[in-house]
Amino acid sequence: MVNNTPPSRFSMVHYDDASPEVQAIYNETMQSLQLPFVLNWFKCQGSNATLLRGNWAKLRSTLLEGQVPSILKQLIIYNVSKERGCDYCAQAHGIFADSMSKLISEEAGFKVTEHIDSTVLPSSYRTAIRVATKAALHTATVTENDFEELYQEGFSEAEVQELMAQADLVNMLNTIATITGIKLDNELLEPEF
Repeated sequence: MVNNTPPSRFSMVHYDDASPEVQAIYNETMQSLQLPFVLNWFKCQGSNATLLRGNWAKLRSTLLEGQVPSILKQLIIYNVSKERGCDYCAQAHGIFADSMSKLISEEAGFKVTEHIDSTVLPSSYRTAIRVATKAALHTATVTENDFEELYQEGFSEAEVQELMAQADLVNMLNTIATITGIKLDNELLEPEF
């Protein structure tokens, strides 16, 4: 099979080749994400410590902290990325979301990404995914009714702010992944992941 995908447009700075400052950020990403390796999304920014530090801070506070469940945040990023055609983010965040599938269903082999529009997901999740996807892809079309739906589903104002922050975050994630042309991390494809 021939791979027609262009190589990454920026240097992929591997851990051993990174500056001490970048290695420290890499260490934070691995510890916070509970991964034994540095994701390509970070490595493609490893030649610019200032950019990497800022983007990591935004990702960490928006995706890993807050009140909205991690699985819902991952599903939003997966859905927007899939809709936009950002293969790297759709695949990576789909894997992360699927790794949490047992939070939704104990059924053997259940993958939450395959049921993103299904009633197996709580109504609040489906509404949040729809509205946050709309906010990411068609920002100007978000209405007061969209916000009211989120509040009616039981989301607090702080949680709605987090959901809208996912729309902003996924745009940054998709832009960097698409512009750089990075490939999915081989480690994410390992069966034990």
